[in-house]
Amino acid sequence: MELLRIATAGSVDDGKSTLIGRLLYDSKSVYDDDLAAIERASNLRGDDYVDLALLTDGLRAEREQGITIDVAYRYFATPRRKFIVADTPGHVQHTRNMVTGCSTADLVLILVDARHGITEQTRRHASIASLLHIGHMVICVNKMDLVGYEERRYDEIRAEFEGFASLLEIADVTFIPVSALHGDNVVERSSEMPWYEGASLLHHLEKVHVAGDRDLEDLRLPVQWVVRPRSAEWNDFRGYAGTLAGGILAPGNEVTVLPGGLMTRVVAIDSADGPIKEAFPPMSVIVRLADDLDIARGDMICGGGTNPTVSQEISAMVCWMDRSPLRAGTRLHVKHTSRWTRGIVDRIEYRLDVNSLGRVPGVAGLDLNDIGRVDLRVAAPLFFDEYRRNRATGSLILVDEATNRTVGAGMILGVAA
Repeated sequence: MELLRIATAGSVDDGKSTLIGRLLYDSKSVYDDDLAAIERASNLRGDDYVDLALLTDGLRAEREQGITIDVAYRYFATPRRKFIVADTPGHVQHTRNMVTGCSTADLVLILVDARHGITEQTRRHASIASLLHIGHMVICVNKMDLVGYEERRYDEIRAEFEGFASLLEIADVTFIPVSALHGDNVVERSSEMPWYEGASLLHHLEKVHVAGDRDLEDLRLPVQWVVRPRSAEWNDFRGYAGTLAGGILAPGNEVTVLPGGLMTRVVAIDSADGPIKEAFPPMSVIVRLADDLDIARGDMICGGGTNPTVSQEISAMVCWMDRSPLRAGTRLHVKHTSRWTRGIVDRIEYRLDVNSLGRVPGVAGLDLNDIGRVDLRVAAPLFFDEYRRNRATGSLILVDEATNRTVGAGMILGVAA
């Protein structure tokens, strides 16, 4: 079955955790012991109902404050599809956690409280989802029960967000009115809103098409490991293991290996289940080639339409995740696909106002949770595509040299001017 990665977003107390809990509960994806545990926790808190948000809010501080702080991942499946759901926090100070949770998502659920409508944090999270090039967005207008299930209120919120969405680079935006607390339009269609003619949330998630979002034209296989078994039986075996980041790979394909630029041919492809005839993203495979080439971790096997850009001058949108600000001249470790190198910040072009999507030039640096365009110079060439074309080969991670903390995440725009 196809896997769909989902991230939730929205303002504090819009009901993200409750919606995920309701989705799990109504789709029969909650174990009896988990349900008994949250029933006990709800009773201890004095609630007169089972708080399904406790299924994802696992930290003690989250349960005490009734908010989400860290990203919580939950897994469930229906007969049609498998799902991984990332429940991300709504507080501004936890924006970096929201970026982390959305970085691998195929679809983002943005919750809007029907009483409050579109807020600054709604626009912030929608802007970040657009920057991350998440192809599909669902606006869940939640707590419809608290506005009497009024169609007029839903239409007002939809019209306001559609005006803002015209500024975003997200082609597929769907609106669904729900009540996570009571389960209206979450798994089953609600009788309380006969004016809504669309699908329930789960039905939409089962049907949304995401396979076309991946780059299946340009072959990209970053080499993670050279496989050389130390036994007489496998003495002649030499394979190159990695996670396919783009394209479709099959025996007989002509490929180029970077950085050397030498060409060869794919002889066989192996997976955890044995030899396969075809591989596609994001499968993890071992590739055997016709020629014995000098290939190491961090190299890239390419083919298909075009080769990636090779450069040591990188321009990227960076989400800064550290309390110490990012400044021009900062030295960092850079991780791109399976390659590590050292880098230095040449300049910070501008900071992005994620509420209006406007540019703020002339800034001295980026502070915690800021997003801005940064030019980097790296010690070894990187083999990359623009992030909008391939999220796997177009992203990078910035790591502090002294502490080894992950301090930034970047989305590559191209070669620095």
